[in-house]
Amino acid sequence: MRPSPDPSSADPGLRFQQGRIHIKARRHGADAVTLGHLALHIPQALLSLLIVVVLSAPVAVLTGVPTWAWVAAWLLSSAFAFWQPVEAMLARLVLGLHRPTPAELARLRPVWREVTARAGVDGAAYTLWVEESSSVAATAATGHIVGVTTYALKHLPEGQLAAALAHELGHHAGGHAWAGRLAYWYSLPGSLAWRLLLMAVTRIRKKSAGTAALLLLAVIATALYAVILTHGLILLVLTAPFLIAAVGRSAELRADRYASGLGLTPQLTMLLSNMTMPDPHDEKNTGVTGLLTRLLTPRPDHRTRLHALHRATPPHPHR
Repeated sequence: MRPSPDPSSADPGLRFQQGRIHIKARRHGADAVTLGHLALHIPQALLSLLIVVVLSAPVAVLTGVPTWAWVAAWLLSSAFAFWQPVEAMLARLVLGLHRPTPAELARLRPVWREVTARAGVDGAAYTLWVEESSSVAATAATGHIVGVTTYALKHLPEGQLAAALAHELGHHAGGHAWAGRLAYWYSLPGSLAWRLLLMAVTRIRKKSAGTAALLLLAVIATALYAVILTHGLILLVLTAPFLIAAVGRSAELRADRYASGLGLTPQLTMLLSNMTMPDPHDEKNTGVTGLLTRLLTPRPDHRTRLHALHRATPPHPHR
């Protein structure tokens, strides 16, 4: 979301403290939020594994390469998502990021150096990227990407820019970024299969309503059989989107506390205070629709983040 027109008003600024930098923190970790996020994606990963096994069987017959080899290749393929050349391609093609211009890098580099110096991590281990956006939100993706928007670069004072970058560094330190990429990668076959099924039903319905109805009944029958076979446990999958969203909100609050632990509480407070709050009278924010929206969003609203920031004692950032 875009901050108020004058985010520099009463800004606490940024006191640069860097001298000799002591690398004392692990670059990646896995906090409770990360482990919960991975656990909640296990059903989707198992579904994807089943799809890969089914598709690999005919491919194995055609190519002579055994099914287990294709399955093993898929299981190991996630390593490519963390290879920096592949990360760079994903940053450009999927996330819509670009590398900073010399002017943007001149603004980013000293602030990023200060943030990583306070955290005791090697800032050179990450790559800085820029997104053309009017939003202030920064980005932490895969294992090495830290992105910031053009709006943040042009309008945020150094202190608030440091708070935004520290928040994203918190996602990396807690393992939220790599866990999100891993979960996305192993859920991809299942997600693609679901989209293809919806496309097939839509096309069949346009040509033959009867055939579409039979296909829908077959899907429902399969789902009911799965419910009976698992004694209803499969219904827990229906709660997964809500639980995953809740874990996402917890990750945001943890990243805020990480930034606070780096001595950036005033700057982060100012940044969040300047962000636009949702209109409580908007129809999208009221009733059942509003409730579902709040339960399914992975980001807490800024007021919640402010309350949590000042209610909790910041944990030590180097865990």
